[in-house]
Amino acid sequence: MSGLGELDRPETPQSPGAWDERSRRSLADTADTADTAARASGTDGADGTDGTDGADGADGTGGAEGSAVGGGARDGRQPPSPPVGRRAADPVKGLLHRHRELCERAVDPLEIAAGLEAHGVTDRTAARFRHRDVFSLAEEMYARVPRHGDAPARAADAPTPRPRTTWIVLALLPGVLCAAAVAGLRLTEGRTRLLVALVGVLAVSLALGAALRRGPLSAATRTTSTWTCWLVGYALLGDGLLRTAVSGGPDGLPDGTADGAWPLTLASVLALALSCAPATVCAHLFAVRARRKLTSSRGLADFSASVRPLLLGTFALYTVVLAALLTLTGAVLGESAAHPQGLTLGGLLLLARLLTVHGHTHATTLVLTASATAEAAALATLFAGRLPGCGFLAAPVDALVAACGPAGVPTAACGIGALTLLVHACRRLTRASAHASTERPW
Repeated sequence: MSGLGELDRPETPQSPGAWDERSRRSLADTADTADTAARASGTDGADGTDGTDGADGADGTGGAEGSAVGGGARDGRQPPSPPVGRRAADPVKGLLHRHRELCERAVDPLEIAAGLEAHGVTDRTAARFRHRDVFSLAEEMYARVPRHGDAPARAADAPTPRPRTTWIVLALLPGVLCAAAVAGLRLTEGRTRLLVALVGVLAVSLALGAALRRGPLSAATRTTSTWTCWLVGYALLGDGLLRTAVSGGPDGLPDGTADGAWPLTLASVLALALSCAPATVCAHLFAVRARRKLTSSRGLADFSASVRPLLLGTFALYTVVLAALLTLTGAVLGESAAHPQGLTLGGLLLLARLLTVHGHTHATTLVLTASATAEAAALATLFAGRLPGCGFLAAPVDALVAACGPAGVPTAACGIGALTLLVHACRRLTRASAHASTERPW
């Protein structure tokens, strides 16, 4: 009894030591022993014995083990714990299950990486799956998804598609037809000029629609073109209407000339039509270079940092080309080059189309609507100010026109919109998910 009293003596608890390889082997041996005992018990039960007969009953082993287990239970000791899994849970398995359709549809790990990013998976999230970045996580997911044979075919096995040049011809059509329409307006008079104007507007609209349906500027989703048509129409008629409205006009309808009662601004519209081809080429270069950056990048931050200068360079290249076209058309037609309103409108339309092509249409629609509404509100308040007691409505527009001329209204409306879309594009178009889709046949 004295020995039992010493066992109950209070003292500082002592640990057998830290977890090491010997502890792991001991746990594994315990699990193996438990498995062996379970199998032996199942065998004895199947033979209809209680541990005294059969294979184990011959030497008494079964009975000894049975009595030992039973005795342990009667003495209050816990039975052996169930075996513990020797392998940790697979953290990627659940992710594969959630994104199985994406992994099976992807033709390379880049599409999986872009799809994961679109679902909110970042490099920090990938670290929880024991990967340094999303790209390495996508490579493992791509390798673990079972595929039938070699499908889908890899880029090395698939035949190289022949580049199509149809979109280049379609991109040139709006400028060529617009130049022909402007020449027709200059060479005709009266009803013939009106007929030429109607035919020219219809031809340019159809050519522009064809250029936007095929080629780098084509979008998978259809969007409304109402506000774009308004912005282009204001570039053609708005400045002349605003100038005459400030002075009390207009006294008549536009006659298709630049010196009439309601003058037209043909130089900026012709430059915008001619810039359709450079815009298409810039969009093509941006898409191809961004796809190459996606292939060579090893992280989302690395990809964004490399694509942002590419986007800004593409926008700057188009702006320089458009400025040259505005200067050229102004000199040929004998009109003002209209650089401020032409450059801001061209930049706004290019950024809006790039965002639409890559699937970001919500912000594009909002900005285009706001810009068109601002221009319409400027004209509406100018005419509403002529009503008795409502002169204060036209005061802001009168002040802007007095300070900057009629070009101040479209420059402010389109300039703010273009700046907003540029900031938005630097966030959206520099993500891998914006360039995940494969190249469409043009």
